[in-house]
Amino acid sequence: MSNPVISCRNLFKQFHQGELEVSVLKGVNLDLVKGEMLAIVGASGSGKSTLLHLLGGLDKPSSGEIKILDQDIAVIDEEQKCQLRNHSLGFIYQFHHLLPEFSALENVAMPLLIRRLPKGEAYDRATEILQQVGLSHRLTHTPSELSGGERQRAAVARALVTQPACILADEPTGNLDRHTAESVFELMLTLNQKANASLVIVTHDMQLANRAEQVKQLVDGVLCDVPKTKNQ
Repeated sequence: MSNPVISCRNLFKQFHQGELEVSVLKGVNLDLVKGEMLAIVGASGSGKSTLLHLLGGLDKPSSGEIKILDQDIAVIDEEQKCQLRNHSLGFIYQFHHLLPEFSALENVAMPLLIRRLPKGEAYDRATEILQQVGLSHRLTHTPSELSGGERQRAAVARALVTQPACILADEPTGNLDRHTAESVFELMLTLNQKANASLVIVTHDMQLANRAEQVKQLVDGVLCDVPKTKNQ
């Protein structure tokens, strides 16, 4: 097996609520190789989003090891961690998190501009990926001028514009109607496969989860394998 794009070992996460300690993750182990798609399901409050944030270096575990492209993120400083996220990871959330004052083109180019890519090159790459998600006619539109599905397509484009090794998606279609959700999910799969990137998707939708190569469920803080079932 090739080296994992993302891996974690004995991952624990506790939160403190007053004097009460709440254990959310209790020894999670995971390996995700290049091009692989993993769906994580589980009850509301089971820790799915917490796990995704830890894997993306957006939060720190109580204990355990996380590696991104064989880099232990616990031993690098915050600036190095930000660079690693910018170059290696793409994030898609249930709510698009597009910046309201910027156009679709500017929003999608933003990760490249943060990387200090020349503006012209950043805009060219952003235009190309927006064309791939079907938004070539919406380049100058702000998020308020886009439909819900278009905003999420722009968010997908922003996650993929940096050509990341792995996409981390947290309920990326949870705020969309079924038809639009199917369309956005299909787009994510197509573009992700084209880029040969890994994909971790947190979802409550088993119909979408079953499209992944692996499905795991968070049960009492531990990741368990889930037998795949045929879609209805």
